[in-house]
Amino acid sequence: MKAYQLLLLLLLLFSQGAWAQMTVRGTVHNQQGETIPGVNIYIKGTYTGTSSELDGTYELVVEGNEGFVLIFQALGFRTQEIPVQQGQVTMELSITLKDAINEMTAVTITAGALEASDEKKAVVLRPLDIVTVPAAMGDIIGAFQTLPGTATVGNDGRLFVRGGDASETAIFIDGLQVGNAFGTTASNVPTRTRFNPNLFKGSFFSTGGYSAEFGNALSSALSLNSVDMPLRSQGDISIMGIGAGYNQTLVGTKNSLTAGANYMNLGPYQNMVRQNFDWEQAPASWDAEILGRQKLGSNTLLKAYARTERGTMKIWQAQPGIPQERGILLGVDNRYSFAQVSAKHTGKKDWSMYGGMSFSTNSDFLTVDQLSIRNTNRVFHAKGVAIKDFSEQFSLKSGLEHFRFDYSEALPLEGMERSFEDQQLALFSEADLYLSNRLIFRIGLRTGYSALASQTWIDPRVSFAYKFEHEGQLSIAAGKYSQMPVEEIRVNQTNLQNTEACHYILNYFLSKNGRTIRAESFYKTYDGLITYDGGRFAYQNIQQNGSGFARGFDLFFRDRQTFENTDYWVTYSFVDSQRQFYTFQSQVQPGFAPKHTLAVVVKHFIPSLKSQLGTSWSMNDGYTYTDPNFPGEMNSKTRGFQDLSLSWSYLPKPHLIIHLACSNILGRDNIFGYNFSPTPNEAGQFDRLPIRQTAPRFLFLGIFITLSKDKSANQLNNL
Repeated sequence: MKAYQLLLLLLLLFSQGAWAQMTVRGTVHNQQGETIPGVNIYIKGTYTGTSSELDGTYELVVEGNEGFVLIFQALGFRTQEIPVQQGQVTMELSITLKDAINEMTAVTITAGALEASDEKKAVVLRPLDIVTVPAAMGDIIGAFQTLPGTATVGNDGRLFVRGGDASETAIFIDGLQVGNAFGTTASNVPTRTRFNPNLFKGSFFSTGGYSAEFGNALSSALSLNSVDMPLRSQGDISIMGIGAGYNQTLVGTKNSLTAGANYMNLGPYQNMVRQNFDWEQAPASWDAEILGRQKLGSNTLLKAYARTERGTMKIWQAQPGIPQERGILLGVDNRYSFAQVSAKHTGKKDWSMYGGMSFSTNSDFLTVDQLSIRNTNRVFHAKGVAIKDFSEQFSLKSGLEHFRFDYSEALPLEGMERSFEDQQLALFSEADLYLSNRLIFRIGLRTGYSALASQTWIDPRVSFAYKFEHEGQLSIAAGKYSQMPVEEIRVNQTNLQNTEACHYILNYFLSKNGRTIRAESFYKTYDGLITYDGGRFAYQNIQQNGSGFARGFDLFFRDRQTFENTDYWVTYSFVDSQRQFYTFQSQVQPGFAPKHTLAVVVKHFIPSLKSQLGTSWSMNDGYTYTDPNFPGEMNSKTRGFQDLSLSWSYLPKPHLIIHLACSNILGRDNIFGYNFSPTPNEAGQFDRLPIRQTAPRFLFLGIFITLSKDKSANQLNNL
């Protein structure tokens, strides 16, 4: 080949190569319009690529004459693939990367939510806190009464939330509703939850604006999640001043079994410590429970839980204006059983499911002097829920529920009985839409039908949350909530319809560097509340013309960082509640809804003494009541409630803990209201008796021992 021919060929090849070379340049932005440095930009299937500069610009030279796919990839953003056709020398390609939804950094809806968990970030308490709050005395509800939005009603013991009655709070275990979650007690004698707090790994407590998944509750939902799989086999012995118990846990490769029993008797304790009440027979109870878990493959977990218990007491209740020396003798014999089966499954293609069935039966045998009363309440709940993550931005949860409520009350000696049965069906669906890591919308709809009331209802609910750059977030929630009247009223008039409430909530939440700040304002309306004349077993003129509202705000601050080995939180709630209900002829401030509530909890661990010291102080501005000696309703108020409680937990050995706690250590005479005589005395005045605590103080001493083969089990987690 001649030289000029070779030169011509080389020039031709060079010109073809130049024509097949392409330069792609541009700038990469985020959704806020800011440039992104360090974005990986490369041709799919090759190692050819580059990275964006500090100002977000890039330039990439591509050889060849075929089309290609350009990939943009950066941490925290969704990867984008852009097809590019060859045929030009220079191409301008600027793109916007969308945020990737990261479960650990994404915004979460916190309006109304108070979570106790070791897994999620938007939490207020840990499961450990439920059993270590000094004033709680190991009761789940006692711990939650130190949280915002709740009120301490010392002569009741149940959960009162934002101006709502205790019956307006529903309790769930693994998503299934629990019937009669509190033990039966005598009038003005506080009760406790029936369930052992150590069974649960976490809880979700909502003071309003909660998910469409939860129904049959006007004011609040408390969802408890049981432990999935224990760490080891072990035995736990409890020796207390009021009783004893034993729990045994056996753990296999894919299954576990926990069984336990307890016996409590306050008789010996009450003989040593002065009581405000006149006991004929001190409260005594026994219980037994079993919880089994079985893994099926790697994606399915089954749980079965059963509990049975019996409790008795007899108490003389003095009556104002009645000449009997000791008053009326009231006896309580309560028998309760609860069982449930639940399952959760993680499927393919981003499907997950959970659900199950629960059944509870509660029988009360009551004696009031010569009158015998028998009440029976049964609740059955079946539920199935499916969740589909269609993308990292959109998730849909839908479920179907069936309820059966059976209630009866009888006077056996008189041969009188009344009862009702109601079947209810509920459907719900809820969608989460993540627009970015900073913005989420949730919209839900719940619909239900009651066969007994012949009523269908629809409850829409919506929530929104936005996360700021400093990691604090703002949430807004609104929704409608429905609940049938309480059983003892409904049995008198079975065609009663739902009572209704509407919630409106604005919330700010920040959890960072061991500190948590939560501020929330709320407004709640009531409609269709029950009003009547008379009293129990004598309800007359039952109507649903009551209404009301509750408004206010909550503040919560927790700090685990500032002081070494010290954890403390402060809660303040303001609740302005007015409602016409029960026998009231006008809207009044309920006796269970103090306006101002403050709680402080401090826990400090001393390593050298192997001890944790705890204190909790709570107060409110008093409880309203009606004094018939003056005109009007709810025309008086007690002096403010105060309680200072202390606790000391000592760990002399890893498997042994000694716990001592005392409530109301200052012995303050807290009064929750007054009972008045039905008729005036000779001076024209209505006699009264104060409603007090069962005792000036309650002292608890417990010794807890853990037994295990490998000696690795210990009581440290209970401190």
